[in-house]
Amino acid sequence: MKQKKLRKSYIDKSFHGVCGGIAEYFGISSFSVRLIFFFTMPSSLFVYVILANALDDTPRSL
Repeated sequence: MKQKKLRKSYIDKSFHGVCGGIAEYFGISSFSVRLIFFFTMPSSLFVYVILANALDDTPRSL
């Protein structure tokens, strides 16, 4: 069984791919993740910056 890993998305990205990566990990829409980040703005901006620097990029596939 392959274990999923939280990574920044290469395909679904607006700025750094953090919301797209979270959406791919949980299997939900990236739009809903972006809405959650938007409506929880002051604290989520801090979390977004940390995740943008801490998460690995998704490897590009051919």
